[in-house]
Amino acid sequence: MNGENIDDEGLAPVDNPDLSGHDEAEATLKQAFESDRLAHAWLLSGPQGIGKATLAYRFARYVLAQGGAVTGEGLFGDALDLGDETRDSLYIGPEHPVFRRVASGGHSDLKVVVRTVNEKTGKLRSEIVVDDVRSVGNFFHHTAGEGGWRVVVVDCADEMNPSAANALLKVLEEPPPRGLLLLVSHNSGRLLPTIRSRCRKLALHPLSEENVASLINAHRPDLDAGDLSVLAHLADGSPGRALALAEEGGLGLYRDMIGLLETLPRLDVGALHAFGGKLGKTGAEEAFHTASGLLQWWLARLILITAGAAAGGPRQGKDPLDVGEEALMKRLGQAASLDRWFEVWEKINRLLVKTDPINLSRKQVVLNVFLTLQNAVRP
Repeated sequence: MNGENIDDEGLAPVDNPDLSGHDEAEATLKQAFESDRLAHAWLLSGPQGIGKATLAYRFARYVLAQGGAVTGEGLFGDALDLGDETRDSLYIGPEHPVFRRVASGGHSDLKVVVRTVNEKTGKLRSEIVVDDVRSVGNFFHHTAGEGGWRVVVVDCADEMNPSAANALLKVLEEPPPRGLLLLVSHNSGRLLPTIRSRCRKLALHPLSEENVASLINAHRPDLDAGDLSVLAHLADGSPGRALALAEEGGLGLYRDMIGLLETLPRLDVGALHAFGGKLGKTGAEEAFHTASGLLQWWLARLILITAGAAAGGPRQGKDPLDVGEEALMKRLGQAASLDRWFEVWEKINRLLVKTDPINLSRKQVVLNVFLTLQNAVRP
């Protein structure tokens, strides 16, 4: 579960005309463009699924819609009318020709760099390779087809392998005139320091639960208020994560997981085997990864809240969902030392990470994870 292919309203970022919760970031880009002091490269960073790629395409469309104009005129010298909404934002409506051509992949002055399919295996690569990035240099050396800007979106830059990253660095060292590079990054610390230093940084922040709930409701009006609230809570400010959870059955998995945790230190063995069987059956790989992510997320919050309580300071991490979950966290947090919880966290993470590479039985992994938790809190 990652929510990497959907943003905000559940659309692919390239198809999404709307952006919520990032007015300040949008204003920063618009002001930079209109000041004629636009940095040639921008690093849009922040948690996954909060709208970074949506903002990148939104800015790309806005810039490309200017055509050959420097200020206020279109490619053929006509006054450029992008609609009332663009006076205060980067909005370009779906009916605009630039929007349609960007969405279809048919705009000659836009290049998108993403992971590609390996022709030998027919599978999507796990990283962006050097050939994909080398093409950026060639793209920037060509004259803009419409006399304006040439724009490259890299989504996401964290996925570049070392050779690809070094190839991109060469582009950044010799930026072309009227060339714009937009790097989307979920974890900018993974990028080369030399890449980060050559970009203007724009950090996007997680959305509020209220904002996330509103976006989920717009895309999934079938969800009741209770489910909507839980999804907004689990999303950690990421509409993409919330919608991915909704599509992947995350609500049911989360409730099953909490139900098992509540039986600790005397695990309900029957329920545990049923849960493990559900995640271990053929075709349940995605459900297993969703459940694994939810458990890691929950344990991280447990450790943060327990650490804050031990220090006697303000509560660390996100508040529990409700009184019942808060009582569960308090009980489990007090059942083992903080050092012990860190050991459990590391052991469970190592086990989950190894599951796919060495083809472990997913059901057995689930059993081992919960037995590890049981041993940690057993009197």
